[in-house]
Amino acid sequence: MINTAIESSEYLNQQRRGRLILICMLIFFIIPIIAVIAMYKLDWRPKGESVGELVTPPKTLSIAPALTHNNDTKVSANLLKDKWSMIYVAAECDMQCKNKLHQMRQLHVSLYKEIPRMQRVLVTTSQDVADIANNYPELIIINQPTDDVMAFSQQFNIGNESAINTHRIYLSDPLGQLIMSYQSSTSPALVRKDITRLMKYSWTG
Repeated sequence: MINTAIESSEYLNQQRRGRLILICMLIFFIIPIIAVIAMYKLDWRPKGESVGELVTPPKTLSIAPALTHNNDTKVSANLLKDKWSMIYVAAECDMQCKNKLHQMRQLHVSLYKEIPRMQRVLVTTSQDVADIANNYPELIIINQPTDDVMAFSQQFNIGNESAINTHRIYLSDPLGQLIMSYQSSTSPALVRKDITRLMKYSWTG
């Protein structure tokens, strides 16, 4: 009788342990799924997520043979390849445009050892860019001819927005694909966090 009681007690203990293991497994596997579904339904984004607007699918940017820099040299078809590019699109480069170019330079400098992996590009229909070129000697300026610049700028349109009027910063990857854009009101500090995160985990550029 005593042996039977002991065996019965051990059997019950094993059952309890089995149930506990099963419950733990359910918690481990099911709760994360429930959390993801809840996040999706509530449109909740964790703080570590990108603040930029992802371009889906990425757009491969095409450079027309006629496009020219402000110094009358042809724009290379591979300009946006092998490096990350921070791009700004504007008609006339007014004060808001110049402020944004200053932000872009500050962002670029803040990348420290990653600076060589990034380039800055201004796409504009303005022909009066001498002071901009002097103030930002490393800035790549594409501004001729006007019709081709306008056509090129349209590749940056997001939804119904016209890129030439939105004051966004655009980001293209080293494959020459437009992958991200940042609204004009986005804090430069948040843009920097995004860019450094992208560059850290990228195997290209």
